[in-house]
Amino acid sequence: PSAEVTGLVHGCADSRPAGPDHRTQAYGDPGGHQEAHYSEVPSSCHLANGWGVPKQRRLADFWSVTGLFPPQQKRKLRVYISNTCTPGKLEGEESEKVASWELRVEGKLLEDPGKQKRKFSSFFKSLVIELDKELYGPDNHLVEWHRMPTTQETDGFQVKRPGDVNVKCTLLLMLDHQPPQYKLDPRLARLLGVHTQTRASIMQALWLYIKTNKLQDCHEKEFINCNRYFRQIFACPRMRFSEIPMKLAGLLQHPDPIVINHVISVDPNDQKKTACFDIDVEVDDPLKSQMASFLSSTTNQQEIAALEMKIHETIESINQLKTQRDFMLSFSNNPQDFIQDWLKSQSRDLKLMTDTAGNPEEERRSAFFQSSWTQEAVSRYVFAKVQQRRQELEQVLGIRLT
Repeated sequence: PSAEVTGLVHGCADSRPAGPDHRTQAYGDPGGHQEAHYSEVPSSCHLANGWGVPKQRRLADFWSVTGLFPPQQKRKLRVYISNTCTPGKLEGEESEKVASWELRVEGKLLEDPGKQKRKFSSFFKSLVIELDKELYGPDNHLVEWHRMPTTQETDGFQVKRPGDVNVKCTLLLMLDHQPPQYKLDPRLARLLGVHTQTRASIMQALWLYIKTNKLQDCHEKEFINCNRYFRQIFACPRMRFSEIPMKLAGLLQHPDPIVINHVISVDPNDQKKTACFDIDVEVDDPLKSQMASFLSSTTNQQEIAALEMKIHETIESINQLKTQRDFMLSFSNNPQDFIQDWLKSQSRDLKLMTDTAGNPEEERRSAFFQSSWTQEAVSRYVFAKVQQRRQELEQVLGIRLT
């Protein structure tokens, strides 16, 4: 991954609460053979800490912030349009049988490696079949299907109508893009080289155009200086970055539907009653479902958390033992210096514990009061005493001296 993506992953990871600290202190004595084994502990703990629940959290944060799930794949959806016809009553028959036809619209993905069949209707947001208006009138020539929140997916669509003549029909298929896609205003589409794309891709193309043409203001970075093309499209000489989404919304339209013209044949001798059309669709990468399953999985998380805590306790124990070892090793190497340093340390600790002001040991010597700071300290002390006596006198006399 690029440096920007890598940095973003680490930024997402840092926003989470920190887990147990699996780090040991530095250990640098080259004298013993145990040091080599000990020095391997931090790297092993770092490797263990890089996977499991923390890694899972980093991946979840990264994808939730950026939305960069595995890209969708382009596939071919083969649409089959076929029809059957039922003849009316023959000569000599007394039944009330009426000639009719039935239109079927079905389809399937070509070369589906997932082996998991997806319902045909799941690819579309709406389907409109427009029949010959002269044959079926203005009120009965449209057959519409629109996706609703409660829609049950189906493998195909069927339309049945009475009739004994060939019928011209037009199918309007609106793909259900996820995430939604939009068609750009023709002027902006020519400028950016983008016809129909997601909102994020359109914003990315727009920003790339701004950077390439150096339209960002040199002094006020939040402003865009419009060139002659932008002035025609956005109708302003200058605009803020924050205004772009609002102005762009007026230039986005719903994508064009897929239009298929077909003739419904009722001739029993016509063998070409099935037509095939290939449509480019986008499907989720199979890896996406595996990633979602991995991120939502809670299997063995309690066991992992228990092992994490055990590792943390072990590292704490190692650090405590190392501190004790360093203490004893310093004493064995140089007992005299060790005792002096230890006494100084104990003296500092005692001073902190008793809240003792100053340094009594240094104040016992006359040289302490012959330093350059003593004259200023005496002046400050005398001034403070004068101010104190003055306030006491004011309180007694009930007046304020000036």
